[in-house]
Amino acid sequence: MTPEPPPEELLPPPPPPPSPPDTYPFWGYLDLLGFILIALAGILVESLLLRAVTAATHIKEAYLLIPAQVVLYGFLLGGLALIFRRYYGRPFWSSLRWQAGPLRVSSIIGWGIVVAFVVMLASVAMRTPDINSPMKALLEDPVSVVMIAIVGTTLAPLCEEIVFRGFLQPLLVRSFGPALGILLAAAAFGLMHLQEYGNSWRHALLIGGAGASFGWMRYQTGSTKAAVLMHAAYNGVFFVGLAAGQLATHARWASP
Repeated sequence: MTPEPPPEELLPPPPPPPSPPDTYPFWGYLDLLGFILIALAGILVESLLLRAVTAATHIKEAYLLIPAQVVLYGFLLGGLALIFRRYYGRPFWSSLRWQAGPLRVSSIIGWGIVVAFVVMLASVAMRTPDINSPMKALLEDPVSVVMIAIVGTTLAPLCEEIVFRGFLQPLLVRSFGPALGILLAAAAFGLMHLQEYGNSWRHALLIGGAGASFGWMRYQTGSTKAAVLMHAAYNGVFFVGLAAGQLATHARWASP
């Protein structure tokens, strides 16, 4: 005698369908547009406040520029964190792949040093001109040099890599593939530095090339932290070279 099937109300509920895989990056171009607007607003406010404080206090603008840049970095990262939290409910650091990569720290630093020397050789080969620019003016003041060296090996690589390699590059790689995505993010990185180097296309091209190497590190390791460390090592080479050049100059003037 065949047993009757149990009534439907006694059957266990069917298992839920598998959730679709989480796409990465989870943000889109509308978020990128929102961040660009936040950045433009921050830059405008920074510029206006810098002029007002300089006029009111008569402090050299070079001494105020670095603190203002630090505040701007905090504003930009805060805006990015707000986008992640407000619209996606996602954590900031893990979303940007702030994690250890497969390479050793010494290897990442070594790659940053190698890229710095490659850029130096390329600059000589391209006959990059020594032009008057906002960056050159800052580097002629000893106090500004110390401030720039500290920020340039800590906060600047952190903020720039989070924005370009942590936020922008994954979006471009998803849309255009790894090679073109890395190059497009690097081009935007070079253009961002164009004005501070006197609108010299050679300087922007060299910086964009360095940015492509940071993007390669980000893509190969899956770690934005690795790109930050490589960028910091790259910047550190130039600051060490600058300090050595200034010491040599002072020693030459001091010699009888």
